[in-house]
Amino acid sequence: MRFNHLDLNLLVALDVLLEEQNITRAANRLHMTQSALSGILRRLRTYFEDDLLVQVGRTMVPTLLGKDLQIPVREVLLKIQTSIAAKPVFDVTQSKRHFRIMASDYLINVLFAEVIHRISAEASHVTFELLSPGETAVEMLMRGEIDLMIAPEQHINADHPSQLLFEEQHVCVVWEGNTTVKDPVTLENYLDMGHVVAAFGRSRTPAIEEWFMNQYGCKRRLEVITHDFNTIPHLLIGTQRIATMHSRLATLYAQLLPLRLLPPPVQLPVMREYMAWHRSLDGDAMLAWLRKKLLDTVHSFEAPAQA
Repeated sequence: MRFNHLDLNLLVALDVLLEEQNITRAANRLHMTQSALSGILRRLRTYFEDDLLVQVGRTMVPTLLGKDLQIPVREVLLKIQTSIAAKPVFDVTQSKRHFRIMASDYLINVLFAEVIHRISAEASHVTFELLSPGETAVEMLMRGEIDLMIAPEQHINADHPSQLLFEEQHVCVVWEGNTTVKDPVTLENYLDMGHVVAAFGRSRTPAIEEWFMNQYGCKRRLEVITHDFNTIPHLLIGTQRIATMHSRLATLYAQLLPLRLLPPPVQLPVMREYMAWHRSLDGDAMLAWLRKKLLDTVHSFEAPAQA
């Protein structure tokens, strides 16, 4: 397809080039030789009358026009994909849609295991790729590289559509043999105990820490820091430590491991998990169907047990 003498297929290459800023990596992604991609870059430079990417040392850096084109080019390609290439009518029983979803291990355990089981019974050809959240999660959503992101509301980008999925409380969790914990847990007892926490990203600072500092001017004693939520219960067994966990996940593990659930010594803020998707997917019927499946599954669950 051509528009104003521009081969729109070249925009696919430009999109990858602006993202990778490296001929070798871009060529690998596009399954072509470096010389072929260099030829495409020359054609793009001629059309736009700009270098678009310039070599600086061992890296390529976008020019001002290259930077300005990055978002519009991605938006055009996503619009073509969702409005022209997508089928207007869908049959879930025949669909071979592959969903790329970004969600934490906590969500995979308490929600997605059941959602995927239910969908497989109705749409056996639908497949899933579950990606771990990272520092580039929002960027991947904005580039249209994932179909859906599920994250706490503070990580949701206002430029794209989102919908509340559920609200979550927190509970304290200890090993059944813990002799240092009081019932009920006092704030002094809570702060004196060693804590097991999950931390993510470069800052490695759990969200509750910032809240405690703002509210009480103090921090918990973090004795074990892990990289996911599902290892926390296992790291409590046989210790005198305590953890503050999502209520749904804690309730699940209390059925499997010798754990006790206790109310926190203070009223912790409610966590709200949101579904977010790229605005170009707003009319995607299959994605709307998936979001409804997620909501229906949440609503079908019994309210989480209170400690």
